[in-house]
Amino acid sequence: MAKAPSGEGVDALAYKAPEALWPAEVVTDSTMEGSEAVQRATALIEERLAQEEENEKLRGNAQQKLPMDMLVLEDEKHQGAPSLALQKVKGQERVRKTSLDLRREIIDVGGIQNLIELRKKRKQKKREALAAAQEPPPEPEEITGPVEEETFLKAAVEGKMKVIEKFLADGGSPDTCDQFRRTALHRASLEGHMEILEKLLESGATVDFQDRLDCTAMHWACRGGHLEVVKLLQSRGADTNIRDKLLSTPLHVAVRTGHVEIVQHFLSLGLDINAKDREGDSALHDAVRLNRYKIIKLLLLHGADMMTKNLAGKTPTDLVQLWQADTRQALEHPEPGAEQNGLQGPVESAQETPQPVPAQ
Repeated sequence: MAKAPSGEGVDALAYKAPEALWPAEVVTDSTMEGSEAVQRATALIEERLAQEEENEKLRGNAQQKLPMDMLVLEDEKHQGAPSLALQKVKGQERVRKTSLDLRREIIDVGGIQNLIELRKKRKQKKREALAAAQEPPPEPEEITGPVEEETFLKAAVEGKMKVIEKFLADGGSPDTCDQFRRTALHRASLEGHMEILEKLLESGATVDFQDRLDCTAMHWACRGGHLEVVKLLQSRGADTNIRDKLLSTPLHVAVRTGHVEIVQHFLSLGLDINAKDREGDSALHDAVRLNRYKIIKLLLLHGADMMTKNLAGKTPTDLVQLWQADTRQALEHPEPGAEQNGLQGPVESAQETPQPVPAQ
């Protein structure tokens, strides 16, 4: 006959059962809480990334407007053309920094898989946005009604030939300009729209029309890097020695923006290779300042003067020596936060070195 369990055994069973069930209950609760936390964090990071992408688009649109003030030309002279690749990297870095805390939260509560999925979604959104940006809006087959001046100028950027033709056919002036005195010829030269340029020139556009900074279509073609546009404008009588408000020639602009083929073309024309701008800098000064090595070699091969001085009394050779001295100083005595761009920064040496070129 089986022996009935004692009171002590019943108590033991009654005690052990909750102990066996308790971990499962905790795991269920923590899983639910973790899932909710992951969802919250996911929603937050998606919102933050969407906001960053929108800000990037707004910044991109603002950059495309190319504000026309003296700072634009000053930056181009001393820093060269803006790098789109560098701007993209900086944008990615901003996204990384602003969402770092949210990513850590996702890793803590939901595991790395959630972060991977979010990255995939973000990359897909960027690809879709890039594809949408690269596809210009379709041009209407037939344009009815008058074309506004703003629409006409915008069409010169977007390459909408029919809008250009309609505006000109209705008697619009090919020299119509915006508040910065930029004409459709300026805009099309920057973008390299050859057909539109030919249409504008045939309709009587002034080939050397100067904007608010005295830049002509030739300057803008050099800035955009379109050699075929430069040749077209030249064939229509454009002045290849005309100067902007910094007294920069198109050769100066081509050197600063790093367009080697255009520099070669200008040198083949026999232009004044040692022409100086408002600060007394020749094209060789600019090439050395911006480390345009191929262009430096081209200029020297075509007889650029290495000993010509700017208003600060510096020759291109002085700038090279200064860059070497600053680089050596930076390598031997690195100082956190010190500016080291080849033209600035303290030089502590027993030997006398050329002084930095003062900022204009």
